[in-house]
Amino acid sequence: MDFRIMGLESPLLSTLQQMMDFTDDAAADKSVNAPSRTYVRDAKAMAATPADIKEFPNSYEFIVDMPGLKSGDIKVQVEDDNVLLISGERKREEEKEGAKYVRMERRVGKFMRKFVLPENANTDAISAVCQDGVLTVTVQKLPPPEPKKPKTIEVKIA
Repeated sequence: MDFRIMGLESPLLSTLQQMMDFTDDAAADKSVNAPSRTYVRDAKAMAATPADIKEFPNSYEFIVDMPGLKSGDIKVQVEDDNVLLISGERKREEEKEGAKYVRMERRVGKFMRKFVLPENANTDAISAVCQDGVLTVTVQKLPPPEPKKPKTIEVKIA
């Protein structure tokens, strides 16, 4: 509704008109700014995969619960030289004939977590062990750089 057509001009009505126009524009742009299905799926997969991170003097440990998964269902990768990616898929059990679910609460589907590694992480020394449903990824630290020794310059007498 345009208040100017009705012959009503005031700062208050003008502001109200601008707000109404803005909400119409925002509604039209909503589909353009909406997140993609892939983004939403990845965000849900990341949110549903909690992790603990520990720092030791010589390494970092990433601990993620993975109950009921086999090592073939889990992937541990390094992307872009400094991003640790833990992903995989929990598959639904095959239904046995004559059985039906009364309740399904355990999560099935893909999961993923990404962690930006610190500069002192040695991406060539990463190990992963899954034991009793707990995945532990250990990333060794690089040794600290040697402190630079002062360079002595000989002073010549002219």
